[in-house]
Amino acid sequence: MAVSAYVLIQTEIGRASSVAISARKVAGVTDAQDVTGPYDVIVKCEAESVDDLGHLVVSAIQEIPGISRTLTCPVVNL
Repeated sequence: MAVSAYVLIQTEIGRASSVAISARKVAGVTDAQDVTGPYDVIVKCEAESVDDLGHLVVSAIQEIPGISRTLTCPVVNL
């Protein structure tokens, strides 16, 4: 069973659009949208395990130029 998460991203000023475009190209990312509010981009992603999810966020998403901070919110099914 796959693990899903939303990654809330703060970007450098003026970089939200380019970050969202780049995030959509990352394997495991199912959607990335520019938003308003305290975060600039919200990414939905899926991975096979929690470890794979962590690797996806740290090794792929956080490496996108223009990102200043991320907050990963794993989806739970209660």
